[in-house]
Amino acid sequence: MAIVTLKNALASFGEDVVLDHVDLVIEAGERLCLSGRNGSGKSTLLKILSNEKNLDDGQLWRQEKLVFSTLEQDLPENSDKTVFEVVAGVFESMGEKLAEYHRLAHELTPDAVDRFANLQQQIEAGDGWSFSHRIDSILDKLKLDGDVRLDQLSGGWRKRVAIARSLVRDPDVWLLDEPTNHLDIPMIQWLENLLLDFEGTIIFVSHDRELMRSVATGVVDIDRGRLTKWECGYDEFIERRDHQREVEETHNKKFDERLKKEEIWIRQGIKARRTRNEGRVRDLEKMRVERASRRTSGQLKMAIDSGDSSGKIVKELIHVKKSFGDDEIISDFSLIVQRGDRIGMVGPNGCGKSTLIKLMLEEIKPDAGEVKTGTKLKVAYFDQLRDKLNPEMSVSDYISEGREYIDISGKSTHVVTYLGNFMFSPDQSRAPIRTLSGGEQNRLLLARLFSLPANLLVLDEPTNDLDIESLELLEEMLLTFDGTVLIVSHDRLFMDNVVSSLLVFDGNGYIEEHVGGYSDWQTYQKAMKKAFGNKKKDKSSSKSSASASQNSKGFGDNGSANTVDEPISHEERKKQKADRKKLEKEMVKLPQQIEKDEAKVTELQKQMAEDSFYAKSSEEQAQVYDGLKLLETQIDTAMTRWAEVEELLENTAF
Repeated sequence: MAIVTLKNALASFGEDVVLDHVDLVIEAGERLCLSGRNGSGKSTLLKILSNEKNLDDGQLWRQEKLVFSTLEQDLPENSDKTVFEVVAGVFESMGEKLAEYHRLAHELTPDAVDRFANLQQQIEAGDGWSFSHRIDSILDKLKLDGDVRLDQLSGGWRKRVAIARSLVRDPDVWLLDEPTNHLDIPMIQWLENLLLDFEGTIIFVSHDRELMRSVATGVVDIDRGRLTKWECGYDEFIERRDHQREVEETHNKKFDERLKKEEIWIRQGIKARRTRNEGRVRDLEKMRVERASRRTSGQLKMAIDSGDSSGKIVKELIHVKKSFGDDEIISDFSLIVQRGDRIGMVGPNGCGKSTLIKLMLEEIKPDAGEVKTGTKLKVAYFDQLRDKLNPEMSVSDYISEGREYIDISGKSTHVVTYLGNFMFSPDQSRAPIRTLSGGEQNRLLLARLFSLPANLLVLDEPTNDLDIESLELLEEMLLTFDGTVLIVSHDRLFMDNVVSSLLVFDGNGYIEEHVGGYSDWQTYQKAMKKAFGNKKKDKSSSKSSASASQNSKGFGDNGSANTVDEPISHEERKKQKADRKKLEKEMVKLPQQIEKDEAKVTELQKQMAEDSFYAKSSEEQAQVYDGLKLLETQIDTAMTRWAEVEELLENTAF
């Protein structure tokens, strides 16, 4: 059943037409992803659907009594307001009453008793308790503490507050503009499940391809003012869209060839003009109008000045440690970065990814350990460029620093031509940076980055706000780049497509190096958990006897602890926390050791498979056999201990 209809809709900003007399029908229960290049009109369409922006022409019909709610790109303002106050603010005056009541309920003084009673009456008269129940329900669902102030929350948790604000309206249609911004990978996966559980209609803008694959039941593509609805998943949409563009390109080539012939014909001599067909002339005029009205999209061309090659060793970290106060951010980490490595960094927000980059670039010093830098190193750091983005500066001046030409790989290139490779028109080149969309500003940052001669690229969240085409071309560029790349990103597919290895941060100071992309890491984790399960099954009988023994020492028949708790001193609590921290460290080191031992086993098995192995002396063969047996014993012992540590951690909580 149709719940929203756009008919002959026109939307523009000055002379820039973003929706050129388009039609769209949205059915109840659909999960539609809006696709298109930066600045194509995706956010504009969301605003039109929510009635925040009016059409310049055409009609918008929305089913009566539908509740629309929008999750904006921007985070809630960082203030001393509590989560409850911010979420309740959606309900305006009633929300203010509920927030005040909530505050007084936590700190009621004799002077405020009358005010408290008065608020109760007002809330009851305005059916405010139903709103209060809805707020509490949403906060509970999203695991938010209503009493925490916003200025105490990270960006990811403030994003969760924004999600709560949009959901507390109990919308029929949920509009989301770049919902994955500020979220780390675990929270993006959490958001995926939240979207899949939502029972209404979803229309969202995102450049996270994994999210689009998982959530979208259809795609609305905005391209040069035209709008096309594809009733299929994301992968099938990409195939269909690319085929459509190939057909369009073939048609345009044939059209241009025919137009060229007709232009030659009309410019023939006096004899040809005397005998020309007037109908053919009218057709030519129509062709000229059609060609003039064709809107081209331009083609993104990324290339980077890789400068001179660095030395073979780019960076070496030796037993590096870094803490801020009592928080150990990096604990005894060693790493060798070689020329040509493409290393990705993943982990929860605040786990130390940016800290490690700053240590490697020697912007900060380690508390212990050493950072060595190779020879002939030229660094381009993406995150630093953001700080230098002056909104009042023109686009071209930001790239060229006032010059008409810039040097790229030893060649002099006009700045407007260079910016054209990044899909900036001549008018945009002269315009101030503040006129660009978020995605266009990110593309400008990449244009600046790639104009710098560098053999080490450091990219901290380079994919934010980039459209799909820009993302794919950035991936291609990084794969052909001769230098070394360090990347921090929450885009799982981007990591899969670009990096050769991962540094996985656990949030407790430990970093694990893993060969392959994010999907490889997930596969490895699942395999290790499966191996765990098998080990636990093997030990089930011994655990049962141990449990029976424990029951006689303070545990009930059902295995739960007695209801009478012994008081725990501060020293004991401190010791328990220290013991748990040791277990957490061991939990990180064990799989690393298992992985190293398994690699050694594979190497020995390769030696044994070679014909030359049997030409060795019996003593040499026995040495290999003994080494293999020792490694297998070590792996088995480590696996058993890993299961024990996991169980100990599950049974202790602080």
